Amino acid sequence: MQVLIVKTSSMGDVLHTLPALTDAMRALPGIRFDWVVEEGFAQIPAWHPAVDRVIPVAIRRWRKHWFGSDVREERFRFKQDVQSRQYDLVIDAQGLIKSAALVTRIAKGIKHGQDSRSAREPFASWWYDQRHEINKQQHAVQRTRELFAKSLGYPLPESKGDYAIASHFLAEPPADVNQYLVFLHATTRDAKHWPESHWRDLIGLLQNTGLRIKLPWGTDHEHQRAQRLAQGFDNVEVLPRLTLEQIARVLAGARAVVSVDTGLSHLTAALDRPNITLYGPTDPGLIGGYGKNQFVVRPAEGNAMAAISASDVQTMLLPLLSADA
Repeated sequence: MQVLIVKTSSMGDVLHTLPALTDAMRALPGIRFDWVVEEGFAQIPAWHPAVDRVIPVAIRRWRKHWFGSDVREERFRFKQDVQSRQYDLVIDAQGLIKSAALVTRIAKGIKHGQDSRSAREPFASWWYDQRHEINKQQHAVQRTRELFAKSLGYPLPESKGDYAIASHFLAEPPADVNQYLVFLHATTRDAKHWPESHWRDLIGLLQNTGLRIKLPWGTDHEHQRAQRLAQGFDNVEVLPRLTLEQIARVLAGARAVVSVDTGLSHLTAALDRPNITLYGPTDPGLIGGYGKNQFVVRPAEGNAMAAISASDVQTMLLPLLSADA
């Protein structure tokens, strides 16, 4: 059976789709997937053993120059790629009008998606041949697992979802595996940042553990923040600019990770690494870290990130460091 998945973004949403593929792979031996995904996340689906082909789409970039000659040519080639195969099923796991109209609509195959009561944008269901009611009051991973089970006709497993990508990175582990921590200090919204002074306090509290601390970054201002956090500490390493796959390899080898609410925190969860995520104004509820050894720290009162102290994080982190590697 050949299935096309439409799940274009964001990083967390793409990662949250992986356990559904694992369910399907185990329930239906021989099933294979192609996957339409935003070009910036195109590395992720290829990590899963059930994915044959990744078809990058660039809706975010194209919409800036939709009718430009270069974009028109890219959109034409994309349509050719999507329509080059006849699929047994097309599963739209995005539930948005733009992805349904621009991607799912043009694919060849019976189109499945959430019904109008379940989809994030109800009108997206217009483009589906088969519509499924999906319980909204569950984690995003579970919602997608339910959608795949109903679309493909197998019982939804009761076991916790398995991303099935950790082995991809641990086949050749780094030489210093389990000998370092990773601090994911960068996120998109200012209100989700943990104060730099708190990060430095935590670094100081962990100096006697013998573990190095690695700081990844993606933009110039994140690089500058990483350099400020590392200043004066011999046990801190500011990493070079890395691809998403390279960052995943670093995360996969970490003893533990401390993170703010960011896409890389979901990647850490997908890699089954112990992860402490700091939440302030955002609620982990139905979209927080899903996986093994995922922990949440929130302010005792209110939602200000500054109310989370370095000692709060240290208290939760130390038992993870003393556990068997």
